[in-house]
Amino acid sequence: MGVFDEHLTIQTERLVLRAFGPGDAERVRAIVKEGTHSTALPPGAPGYLAGIAQWLSHGVHELRKSGQGMHLAIEAGGAIVGAISLFKTHWGAGTTEVGYGVHPSYRGRGFAPEAVRGLTDWALGPARLRRVELRATVENIASLRVAEKAGFTREGVLRGAGFEDDGPHDVVVFGRLRGDAGPGFDGFLQSERLLLRPFQKRDAFDVLAAVKDDAEMLRWMPWVPGYTLERALDWCTRVAHPGSLSGLTFALEPRDGGRLAGALGVHRVDRERGDAEIGYWISPWARRQGYAVEATRRVAGWLIAQGYIRVQLMIAVGNTASRAVARKAGFVEEGMIRQGLPIPHGRADAVLYSILREGL
Repeated sequence: MGVFDEHLTIQTERLVLRAFGPGDAERVRAIVKEGTHSTALPPGAPGYLAGIAQWLSHGVHELRKSGQGMHLAIEAGGAIVGAISLFKTHWGAGTTEVGYGVHPSYRGRGFAPEAVRGLTDWALGPARLRRVELRATVENIASLRVAEKAGFTREGVLRGAGFEDDGPHDVVVFGRLRGDAGPGFDGFLQSERLLLRPFQKRDAFDVLAAVKDDAEMLRWMPWVPGYTLERALDWCTRVAHPGSLSGLTFALEPRDGGRLAGALGVHRVDRERGDAEIGYWISPWARRQGYAVEATRRVAGWLIAQGYIRVQLMIAVGNTASRAVARKAGFVEEGMIRQGLPIPHGRADAVLYSILREGL
């Protein structure tokens, strides 16, 4: 039987998912006094003040100690805004179910899908489970949307499988599998300073400007010589939208505004071996700002969260700037591949870099 780490902490863009402890007594007491414990705290939380200390010391941890799941607080800005749980975990089968609740005062801010996505990424990545399930009654439109926004696939309806105060309800079953991109992935990721998004038609002018007469792009990118606006438009509207994980390309857009910062693509995905390759280029006006390092770490972490074991980069031996990016992003140099990369007017020896889960 597997075990859940009692010290597990998961950080997402705005949230911290962590274990409850005695230090939460005051915050939990406030939630119980408000009467919002049924949604802001996990199942089994006391609805009376006298039971809080015992619950924080022992009760909330029983599920984890059984090996069947765990309850985590959802924290934002130092406040407990809800709770999220894994339960019905079968380590042999590699499956678990996720459930959550958000305090009424914090709804409508996207905390639920962010928390579900973060915990599911951990379950399918570091925890090495293969399937996470989420269930919601057909009438619970908000929860159905949370599942979709968190990248889950709607799989079917179980008739009368749920029971509430007013009787039985049909239940929608959602699932995410290790290696899913998944169906429901909308092509958007975020990092501290970047929005990683699908290319759009309006990007074609910036793509052309980035490659035109730029010495670095002309030296290393085999597709750059003779590049035209027509090719840029075709790239932004068709080629960069492959419909699968292999060939997926992100446009890098600064979150505080400004022109296209570059692109990062996913290549040579091998689900059976559990590895994938990525590559990137940065627009001349966005260089030396750390964008390549930030985007590389974000996409590598996302791929590993999908269950991939290894993410690699291949960089031409003479491309010192790109090799510096790989090192700063935590990639380890493994060796040289002779004539491994096409470049304009020939081929170049390539250095192979990789990052594993423990490198992130």
